[in-house]
Amino acid sequence: MFSKACEHGIKAVVYIATQSLSGHRVKITEVSEHTGTPEAFTAKVLGLLSKHNILHSIKGPFGGFEMDKKQIHETRLAEIVNAVDGNHIFTGCALGLKECNADKPCPMHNNFVKIRTDLKNMMENTSIHDLAIGLISGESILIR
Repeated sequence: MFSKACEHGIKAVVYIATQSLSGHRVKITEVSEHTGTPEAFTAKVLGLLSKHNILHSIKGPFGGFEMDKKQIHETRLAEIVNAVDGNHIFTGCALGLKECNADKPCPMHNNFVKIRTDLKNMMENTSIHDLAIGLISGESILIR
């Protein structure tokens, strides 16, 4: 459903949030290790998320990535998806047609509208804090 970059970005942000809640700044190597994502690819995605002000990037020997508590509580999953993949998942055609709407629908249009709307609502109402707490409590995992 999401691009690999978006999957890596979501996992990385959730991991960084868990560490930030404990007052720790993390380096790319640590993020990569704890999320099972390639280091170079993770670095590229984290740079993009920093540009969108989803993460703080601190340079230097004591640098790394972190989120402040306000970011953790206010950032929604939809913001990460928009930053990495754009809003196509919320607006695009299920079959990838350039033009698909109620006037000229693809065969899946009417069924997909509800799914897409529900997905958008879930992502707009799910905070990074919600996901981080699940990880901290052990109810969810980022790597197998």
